[in-house]
Amino acid sequence: MTTARTRPLALLCCLIAPLIPRAAPPAAAADKPNILFIAIDDQNDWIGCLGGHPDAHTPNIDRLAERGTVFLNAHCQSPLCNPSRTSLMTGLRPDTTGIYGLAPWFRDVEGLAGVVTLPQHLQANGYTTLSAGKIYHGGYGRRPEDREFQKLGPPATGAPFPSERLVKDTPQPHKLVDWGVFPHRDEDKGDHKIAEWAVAQLDAKPEGPWFLSAGFFLPHVPCFATQKWFDLHPEDATRLPEIRRGDRDDTPRFSWYLHWSLPEVRLKFLEERDEWLNLTRSYLACTSFVDHQVGKLLDALERNGYADNTVVVLWSDHGWHIGEKGITGKNTLWDDGTRVPLIFAGPGAGAGRCTQPAELLDIYPTLCDLAGLDKPEHLEGITLLDQLRDPAAERERPAITTHNHDNHGVRSEKWRYIRYADGSEELYDMVADPNEWSNLAASAEHEAVIEAHRRWIPEVSNPPAPGSRARILTYDKETGRVVWEGKEVKPGDPVPEI
Repeated sequence: MTTARTRPLALLCCLIAPLIPRAAPPAAAADKPNILFIAIDDQNDWIGCLGGHPDAHTPNIDRLAERGTVFLNAHCQSPLCNPSRTSLMTGLRPDTTGIYGLAPWFRDVEGLAGVVTLPQHLQANGYTTLSAGKIYHGGYGRRPEDREFQKLGPPATGAPFPSERLVKDTPQPHKLVDWGVFPHRDEDKGDHKIAEWAVAQLDAKPEGPWFLSAGFFLPHVPCFATQKWFDLHPEDATRLPEIRRGDRDDTPRFSWYLHWSLPEVRLKFLEERDEWLNLTRSYLACTSFVDHQVGKLLDALERNGYADNTVVVLWSDHGWHIGEKGITGKNTLWDDGTRVPLIFAGPGAGAGRCTQPAELLDIYPTLCDLAGLDKPEHLEGITLLDQLRDPAAERERPAITTHNHDNHGVRSEKWRYIRYADGSEELYDMVADPNEWSNLAASAEHEAVIEAHRRWIPEVSNPPAPGSRARILTYDKETGRVVWEGKEVKPGDPVPEI
């Protein structure tokens, strides 16, 4: 029997074709909750309520968590912006869509052009849809012909930028791979403008029910912040991430192929240039700045009488390494690359902390349930409604993350299992070894655990969609040929150090 986990794209086309949005009767919208949809780019678990870093300062996200359900074991579908956001908004896994890189825009892929996204489904059921910042990757979804939102605010941006790079001589200079204290006005930052626009919409009381999405850019690099945010994380009191020297000695060589050569620097560079603490503080400072913007939205909800009839969902597209496993950035199948904040608060969401695995893919069906809407047939996620009522309610499956073709991570409550395209594996006991320092995949005593997780690996995994580019890795199982960014990587090639 074909399941959501094995559904080929050809069958998917048949399912999504009849789902083009149609206007709902006005009465259908009468008692539906509003939805405030808050996205934070590249935000790992360095949030107070998630406990990812002891020096995190996020009072506003934490107060949202206090009145809602915090998913402590939530994971993205892909540790890269475009495939992750495409998956969340369409309700389809990357191995179904073939979207693995920073391109293409899914609407340009044959068979996906008509898929009904979350905002389209809400609009078809009487919601007014408004959006600012980064919800889809880059500028995707912001063209009028995309028909994703009815009203658009300012786009996401890392500007303003200093006249010269703050971090000099990075191995692959890229204007976005930079960080540090940068004297400028907070009011000029893109995230400030996004928050102010969203607050203005709430103050104007949009026609309801409404779906308002605000996608913040930071703490995505460049991690620039003014001194006031660095002062929350003093240099002499901020702790570096925990690492183990030689941590990659028991991981397969294929794990390096997922981030073979990137603008993001390795730990070696950070240590040699004495930048590790600076990047740590910069990331924490930018997270605190974004938390302040989140606070503005929460205050506006309360000020305008929306707090009791608005579902608030806060999420990030993937995690981010800052030295763990010897790297910085995303593009991994470990917890530092996949674990994300996920919080639901408002009608239908009780106060609690859930350790069951959850996926960003689950947001679409969950919001349908909270809004009392039928769910489109093509959705591959599972509603989190049971966990919102009882955080201890068991899930029927683990969280599954995919990065490029046929590389998958499976995260249950206790275990992390990884299988790469060449068949190499990793297994970690996340209770005894939360830093994933000891790979147990070769241990005979864990064969049953591996098999229990291996069965969740997708049986059908579509190759990269036409037009795929930017961080694309392919592997030919017949020849063993590995190609990263269009260039072959040979078995004897040394792993790039920085």
